[in-house]
Amino acid sequence: MKLGDLGSFIREQRRAAHLSLRKLSESAGISNPYLSQIERGLRKPSAEILQSIAKALAISAETLYVRAGILEEDRDHDLVDEILKTSKLTDRQKQALIDHYRSYVETDEPLAQAAVVAEVAATLAAEEEGPEPKTTTR
Repeated sequence: MKLGDLGSFIREQRRAAHLSLRKLSESAGISNPYLSQIERGLRKPSAEILQSIAKALAISAETLYVRAGILEEDRDHDLVDEILKTSKLTDRQKQALIDHYRSYVETDEPLAQAAVVAEVAATLAAEEEGPEPKTTTR
């Protein structure tokens, strides 16, 4: 990914949100000149800076990470595809798992992301094994 492409995308998002360069820089907690350099493709922002910009623009930090080349675009599609392919889950359960996964991905906390991936994978594995035998009590 070229830095200019990332910068152009940020500029487009800023303009779509009707924010001035100064207002976005204040909201993101970065300097006006630094944001200008990012938008012009002169500086490569860190993941932390991208997260601040994403929050100020009310967009997913993951979107900026992908555009910056920090994350691969399709990294969560495999898990989502597996959830959707599972025949033992209802549509409602599938959507709940996908929503749960994405909520953690958007937190930008690596430990939370790893935990939810493990939780979703365990849920899928348990569903594929079938329901637990029911025991009756008398």
